[in-house]
Amino acid sequence: MASVPDGDGGAARRQPPAVRASRARAVPAPATKPTSRVRMPAAQRREQLISIARQTFAERGFDATSIEEVAARAKVSKPVVYEHFGGKEGLYAVVVDREVTALLDRITTALTAGHPRELLEQAAMALLGYIEEDASGFRVLVRESPLLSATGTFSSVLNDVAHQVEHILGAEFKSRGYDPKLAELYSQALVGMVVLTGRWWLEVRKPRKETVAAHLVNLAWNGLSHLEAKPGMITVHGR
Repeated sequence: MASVPDGDGGAARRQPPAVRASRARAVPAPATKPTSRVRMPAAQRREQLISIARQTFAERGFDATSIEEVAARAKVSKPVVYEHFGGKEGLYAVVVDREVTALLDRITTALTAGHPRELLEQAAMALLGYIEEDASGFRVLVRESPLLSATGTFSSVLNDVAHQVEHILGAEFKSRGYDPKLAELYSQALVGMVVLTGRWWLEVRKPRKETVAAHLVNLAWNGLSHLEAKPGMITVHGR
């Protein structure tokens, strides 16, 4: 009696065991359903990137910071950073603008009506307080960058503060018989003195900021209180 062909199944069983095993391994596994990623809202993502960039710029400076590093710290792709800020320059500008505003607001708020010496104390304490409480922000501002310009940077903050000090000194000079036109020169010198001292104090953190402010004002005020109307050079030129 002739046997009846058993179709493909019988043919498969007649194949050698190694071939059957190879075909079994070739069968693809069922596709798994991809897990859904939770997307951060755009505003929240922007704030996250600004915060991370602020810290990175403070640690490494503008030149050494890359978009890749900021993106990696935020655990996002580079295009996400570009989408929000257009590039490293745009991101840096946002960070600096925020710090400029914060510092200027702090100093402006501190300069309340009072004796000129009190105003000097208030300005010195405001800057030192910012350095103490927001060291990363101060580091971002004082680091060199390709975006230093007349506006929107730390130099603009210093100029704004110097103009306020200039107004105070101008009235003081006039009342004492000094040339009020020199108030601008002295205001720049005073602000520069406080800022350079602040950069030094940022690293050493001693003595206490109240002591540092007191000595700055002591030098500034006692020097101003004994100004010569027309100072000259003691050293003779050419000797």
